[in-house]
Amino acid sequence: MLKKRAYEKLKRIFKDRCFLDKLGRVQYSYDATQKMYLPDIVVLPTTTEEVSKIMKIAHRYEIPVVPKGWGSGFTGGALNIDGGIALSLEKMDKIVEFDEDNLMVWVEAGVVNYDLQEFLKPYDLMFPPDPSSWKFSTIGGNIAENAGGPRAVKYGVTKDWIKALEIVLPNGTVLNVGSKNIKDVAGYDIVDLMIGSEGTLAVITKALLRLYPLPEHKRTMEIVFDDMEFAAKMVSNIIKNKIIPTSIEFVDKDAILAVEDALKVGLCKDADAILMIEIDGSLCEVEEGVKKIEDICKNSQGVMSYRVAKDEKEADEIWLARRSISPTLKRIADGKLNEDIVVPITKLAQMIKKTQEIAKKYDLPIVSFGHAGDGNIHTNIMYHTNDKDETKRAYKAMDEVFDVCLSLGGSITGEHGVGITKQDYLEKQVGSDAINLYRAIKKAFDPKNILNPGKMRL
Repeated sequence: MLKKRAYEKLKRIFKDRCFLDKLGRVQYSYDATQKMYLPDIVVLPTTTEEVSKIMKIAHRYEIPVVPKGWGSGFTGGALNIDGGIALSLEKMDKIVEFDEDNLMVWVEAGVVNYDLQEFLKPYDLMFPPDPSSWKFSTIGGNIAENAGGPRAVKYGVTKDWIKALEIVLPNGTVLNVGSKNIKDVAGYDIVDLMIGSEGTLAVITKALLRLYPLPEHKRTMEIVFDDMEFAAKMVSNIIKNKIIPTSIEFVDKDAILAVEDALKVGLCKDADAILMIEIDGSLCEVEEGVKKIEDICKNSQGVMSYRVAKDEKEADEIWLARRSISPTLKRIADGKLNEDIVVPITKLAQMIKKTQEIAKKYDLPIVSFGHAGDGNIHTNIMYHTNDKDETKRAYKAMDEVFDVCLSLGGSITGEHGVGITKQDYLEKQVGSDAINLYRAIKKAFDPKNILNPGKMRL
């Protein structure tokens, strides 16, 4: 009865920006995990003040609230697993202040990463974080998950580019944290605490982002290997030689075959692995980087061939192949466990080898690809969903992949977050004392546990 009263109140305030009907709610019930949880109500605020009103009502009636962007997350972090309010920030999509003098920009949380990049292009600037979902993921979601992407090798991840935030606490209090100052160590760093918190501590409504000049030049390379272990070793060899490419992407044999069969883009079907590398900077930096990598290729085992894209069209074709991997994996099986493990770069070859062994043990394809330059590999365990035995083996294989990853000093997630799909493994990585500390922090921010409850075991 109390919830019903709260929902009626929200409907009166937000009118056509509030959905109680099932069709309206279904649209906000899923994300990229393909799991579905129906919220009780959907509200679309347009201002921070409106977000504050929603949180005050939710706090008073103790109703769960889940902040949402465009639902591109892979771990269920934005699912209403306990019903309640789906708080969509999609209409808060304005660029609030562009400060070219300080190379910073204030944006609302609902701004899509791609739209921001397009806005910045005429000024020869960029916001470096570039998750694969950049064409439809929001800045608020990128911050909540601390998103990475191919450019992370050189430019880092989202947390490296956030200066300040406007947030709304679970009780409706609006708080501004951080500043434009290059140096600012006054008090606890609440900005960094918010980044990667998956919407469990506060609702991010605005963000002050650092910007970076667009590179003057860039070149794309493709290196083909007859053994994926040699490809993995090449990554650490490149870094050891003090070459810092913009990105180094790894593609294994199964991924190569899936993409080539689907798109016919000219990938070598005899290859065991391919590295796709981009170098950017001044003309001198780019040419020197390409020359150094070519020299390494000439003296490395397992290199079948290498090439430097002649022009932008050829470079786009190479990157098209990389971007097309996920959608083409359905040719292998209809089910996949998509994990984004990360290990130190020097452990990458060991991780790849162990993954192959696990695939053989459970007689399942495990497709590996991703951001090898920072040790972040997307491990896709493929199975047929209508086969109960295969499904069971897939989850056992996933357990072993995580165990091996942690034994090598890695992490269960490099960029997708924990959400609901990895919460059973979080304590394995960080330990029970850290989990207790997380819970204490959560309680300090959200004593009624209304904000995105049930995520990360909090």
